[in-house]
Amino acid sequence: MQRYFAKNKINNKIELLDSDMYHIKKVMRMNVNDNVEVIYDKKLYLCKIIDNYEIEIINEIEENNELDIDVTIAIGLVKEQKFDLILQKLTELGVKEIIPLIMERSIVKLDNSKIDKKLERWNLICKEASEQSKRNIVPKVLSPMTIKELIKLDYDKKLICSVKQQDNFINSYLHFKENCVKMLIVIGPEGGVSENEEQFLNDNDFISVSLGRRVLRVETAAIYVASVINYSCME
Repeated sequence: MQRYFAKNKINNKIELLDSDMYHIKKVMRMNVNDNVEVIYDKKLYLCKIIDNYEIEIINEIEENNELDIDVTIAIGLVKEQKFDLILQKLTELGVKEIIPLIMERSIVKLDNSKIDKKLERWNLICKEASEQSKRNIVPKVLSPMTIKELIKLDYDKKLICSVKQQDNFINSYLHFKENCVKMLIVIGPEGGVSENEEQFLNDNDFISVSLGRRVLRVETAAIYVASVINYSCME
């Protein structure tokens, strides 16, 4: 069943975005009495389409598809097509926030005048991926940061994916239920995290961890990290 995220709820009626209503009418070709799932304020509702394409709540459904902890992944800026894939897959794998990170080896340079449009597009990708993967929330893509800004954020556990650290495997640090509610993981861009950046993060309470013996592409690393977290949450 198709899932949407509502912009408003009034009594037993749900209000969707215009783009979602267009999708219902023109893409899915739904009609009166067809059912849809709608998320509002993290709650899931089974709804039906009534006259004039209004969305009416049938009942609330108890369902939570989110991870047990809040995971933020800060990832070095990469080319648009790769970043779109990363956003989509991290959303499907349950990440709560994604931070585009401006790093020494990032080949992508942001135009400050276009950041708002990029953020709007990136968050739309996450919304659509959340609907497809049946999530209860839409992950938020934050404004791009530098690592100096990143270290000011408060997390219970902070990790950095390292290519020089070969033995300190990431799964050793994923015991979530032991005083860990919020986790931040840094993944470098193409070319990886520089030695200066890694040392700076280490000096500010980030632990360097390994993803294994092989060097992974940035998009592969992102998917691998989120997959390991999902597996650890199910243990």
